[in-house]
Amino acid sequence: MKCGIVGLPNVGKSTLFNCLSNAKAQSANFPFCTIEPNVGVITVPDNRLSELENIVHPERVVPTTIEIVDIAGLVKGAHKGEGLGNQFLANIREVDAIIHVLRCFDDDNIVHVDGSVDPVRDKEVIDYELQLKDLETVENKINSLKRAVKSGDKELVKQYDFCEKLKSALEAGQPARTVVPETDPEIEVMKNMHLLTAKPVLYLCNVDESSVKTGNAYTKLIEPIAEAEGAEMLIIGTKIEADIAEFETYEERALFLEELGLEEAGVNRLIRAAYKLLNLQTYFTAGVKEVRAWTVPIGATAPQAAGVIHSDFEKGFIRAEVMKFSDFISLGSENAVKEAGKLKVEGKAYVVEDGDIMHFRHNV
Repeated sequence: MKCGIVGLPNVGKSTLFNCLSNAKAQSANFPFCTIEPNVGVITVPDNRLSELENIVHPERVVPTTIEIVDIAGLVKGAHKGEGLGNQFLANIREVDAIIHVLRCFDDDNIVHVDGSVDPVRDKEVIDYELQLKDLETVENKINSLKRAVKSGDKELVKQYDFCEKLKSALEAGQPARTVVPETDPEIEVMKNMHLLTAKPVLYLCNVDESSVKTGNAYTKLIEPIAEAEGAEMLIIGTKIEADIAEFETYEERALFLEELGLEEAGVNRLIRAAYKLLNLQTYFTAGVKEVRAWTVPIGATAPQAAGVIHSDFEKGFIRAEVMKFSDFISLGSENAVKEAGKLKVEGKAYVVEDGDIMHFRHNV
């Protein structure tokens, strides 16, 4: 599962990526400094791992990760291939969710591709390009279905009608995610088209130091737009995050954050928000050899969770022994959880909950 960082040139995408990842994307004061998409494997911060470590005292602790992709900046006309448009659109099609970076700060030393700072206009530029590309995709699908629906196939008729709804929404300037598929044929056609505006989005407002805690006039313009779309919005100063990343020790970073009046680095909030945006959750395995966080989609069953560790675990799944994180922490050990009757034995139908501590029994 990948999140893609998108935005116009020079809004702070590569700086943000550098803060998130050990991979170093080139960051410079000119458009298209990121030509190839950079992929970073990002550790997901989770304080629960430290709590488990304090009780279990394992040999090692392994956090879970997600992938973040820094995608080349987009300009007007991208849907026609302008600038790096074709590459941008191809790269964004491959990610599962979008972090849309908007410039919400003034700085005469950093050139804006359109000559002035206006996050609403910038957002609309990218929205427009993605919508036009999606409209092209939907119209092509409609044309391919026109002949097929004459056969009277009910599923194809439903797909055709759904595509018409998508077309109307896109022509009205609405993203495809506002049209929710309800039937299996609708879900199938939506999935197969890989529409760019169907992906969940988080708006990241990149601000200066004075605006990190409360935002500014620019971020206030984005708030109602994000709310209307049902989208998440975060305020982060990438310059500050870059400064934080320069410190070598946790103590130095903590002191710097305290001086700024911040509880934690903005990138930590962003990573957790991206994790949520991807519809992911965490379960844990906890033993003396290793305490580890594992990622599964929300709604995953116990066998699917076992399969994240090894495919053989899913194939040969017998049962899962499940402890709730809160029970384990409050009672202090696995034995205490068992004695309290709070260790549950679950079968194939069990749906994993965030924070579950699980052991799997299998016959492979």
